Amino acid sequence: MSTNQQKIEHLHDLRKQALLGGGQKRIDSQHKKGKLTARERIDLLLDEGSFEEFDMFVTHRCTDFGLKNEQYLSDGVVTGCGTIDGRLVYVFSQDFTVFGGSLSETFAGKICKIMDMAMNQGAPVIGINDSGGARIQEGVKSLAGYADIFQRNIMASGVIPQISAIFGPCAGGAVYSPALTDFNIMTRDQSYMFVTGPKVVKSVTGEEVSVEDLGGASVHASKSGVAHFVADNEEEGILLTRKLLGFLPQNNLEDAPLGPMDDPIDRIDDALNEIIPENANKPYDVKDVIHSIVDNSDILEVHGDYAKNIVTCFARFNGMSVGIVANQPKFMAGVLDINASRKAARFVRFCDAFNIPILTLVDVPGFLPGTDQEYGGIIIHGAKLLFAYGEATVPKVTVILRKAYGGAYDVMSSKHLRGDFNYAWPNAEIAVMGAKGAIEVLYGSEIAKLTDEQAKADLTATREEEYREKFANPYVAAKFGYIDDVIEPNTTRYRVIRAFQSLQTKKVSNPPKKHSNLPL
Repeated sequence: MSTNQQKIEHLHDLRKQALLGGGQKRIDSQHKKGKLTARERIDLLLDEGSFEEFDMFVTHRCTDFGLKNEQYLSDGVVTGCGTIDGRLVYVFSQDFTVFGGSLSETFAGKICKIMDMAMNQGAPVIGINDSGGARIQEGVKSLAGYADIFQRNIMASGVIPQISAIFGPCAGGAVYSPALTDFNIMTRDQSYMFVTGPKVVKSVTGEEVSVEDLGGASVHASKSGVAHFVADNEEEGILLTRKLLGFLPQNNLEDAPLGPMDDPIDRIDDALNEIIPENANKPYDVKDVIHSIVDNSDILEVHGDYAKNIVTCFARFNGMSVGIVANQPKFMAGVLDINASRKAARFVRFCDAFNIPILTLVDVPGFLPGTDQEYGGIIIHGAKLLFAYGEATVPKVTVILRKAYGGAYDVMSSKHLRGDFNYAWPNAEIAVMGAKGAIEVLYGSEIAKLTDEQAKADLTATREEEYREKFANPYVAAKFGYIDDVIEPNTTRYRVIRAFQSLQTKKVSNPPKKHSNLPL
């Protein structure tokens, strides 16, 4: 065998060694837990044959605690680039078979390298997390590695899409990189995130809590809002990642790719004309409205289990990717509270950063009252949503379906916050407050003077009807130009698509500044 052939054989041997990660025994252990290996995850995520791996032969540099004699090629993270539906993406996948996926100096350096490349190329970054945290043997070097990654997450924010898939443990300082990215996907019963684990919690507070109850997927999807999506398994999470990317542009200088345009833009759904109950206090499911008007009834809901009184989702209108924010009367009457305001504000800002038009469907009775909300800072959190809409320069189309009361009318992408097209359905009620509350303020003393209960009821009903006719209808707002048109519900799809088509050349910019001072 020639020297050249020997060197090629040596290369092949090294590649085989790298592909085994921490060894076959640990790979088998990973599979027994129902988890895929780092490279198996990448193979599922990317288009077949498209993965280009970098730094396969990197090893750690630590010589303490016996690590000098225990080295693995790739050092616990697989990095590189490939394509998803033919579009370039950069990816890193943490390898739990190597030191439990713990982060070392070189591990962090590999991630930073592909993040820098993604920024230079203007391509999304997908991080697959499955790690026990910092590699303790490396001390402050591993902590420095985390901070180097965090800095890149921050610089990339609003420039390229960043998606984190949590397919195993993610604890301590490791949680902050996913928290800085745009979307987090967790797997049910297999992934968890927390700053301090159950043992530390018990030693400090005396509280006993399981790993799942402290940082499981269901907790972060429904209570903390850290997780945007929850998948039943890794395969579903990876398919979800691919679908999500289909709605997003490569970077902040591009538009999202067009989808199929096979759903007629003038499709009429007469069911929308009857979807609003005659009793204004009765709920309905706003998702029925959304499914009716978007392309092929297909949506990708974001934060579906968190703050259910507001819906945020991606969909398409005649192939165009659009972000939708909709009050949900089915939960808490669609009222705005702290969590709903935060959820929607974050979504609006993401859409604005990445040139995704926003459709807002309004049916909001106001902000949630109470000491819990006031003490929790509803003023500040409500201002986040107000700020997000007012700052956004992407095309904004608003449809008031039913109620739009008080300050919540202003906040929900009103004409006064630079809404481009503001429509209302005929039964929309746009007013400072509902008729019942308004009558108590305006005519409370007059009604109280009456001694006969029936007379009180009759006068109250009369005054409420007068109020509705005078204020709580869309034509008053339309008279002042705050509503561009009152539309028939069954034509909503057509009117929304026409509006977005006419806004494709919209050019609006905010005043020059270092950055805004968002009410945090």
